[in-house]
Amino acid sequence: MKFSDALQEFEAAWVNPDFTRFELPPVRVNQVLDEKYIMEPSIRISRKMVWDMELKKAWDPLRFIPYVVSEGKSWGRHEIGQSYERFSRASVQAGWITSQRGQVLEDVFLDHLNQRILFLGRNQMQGEGGSLIASGYQPLFHVEHGVGGTEEEPLNLWRIVVLTKGMDERFTEPFKQMVARGMLPGFLEIYIEQELKAKLNAIPVSN
Repeated sequence: MKFSDALQEFEAAWVNPDFTRFELPPVRVNQVLDEKYIMEPSIRISRKMVWDMELKKAWDPLRFIPYVVSEGKSWGRHEIGQSYERFSRASVQAGWITSQRGQVLEDVFLDHLNQRILFLGRNQMQGEGGSLIASGYQPLFHVEHGVGGTEEEPLNLWRIVVLTKGMDERFTEPFKQMVARGMLPGFLEIYIEQELKAKLNAIPVSN
């Protein structure tokens, strides 16, 4: 399976009227840091840094999204063409609209040239120790993470399509709340603090 095949699968799901989709507004990383945080020491975040974060988060979700993932493992990383890679990922994740947790299986495709990553949800896949089955606590979902903007002013990009049986606005509510908060995604906060060794404190909201 080539990256173009994975992209075609994602885009076909994105335009399917039966599925539920949501795209976050591009996050202007340095602008949000300036407006919402006190950072010590102060660091300007580059596009290269944001892409480095995306690569590390894709491979190690337990480290970078522990507020969603309680177990996680990736395997089988290999090239599938110039500037493209693929690997498999299994993780135990909290549900989008339920308190349940379950196993999520994903086919992961990396596009180093355009700096985007596709996560395609799977019902089952072959793991290192045998066949794996995804939990049925919620529909499968596909996610695209990416980086845009310039080297000096990067954008963090994100969209999701949940393979529902009809448009279901319940799945968009968590993402609308993320937008309303106006903060950095949690994985960027973790990267800045752990990888760049800069402490972040949210600026108190004045009444």
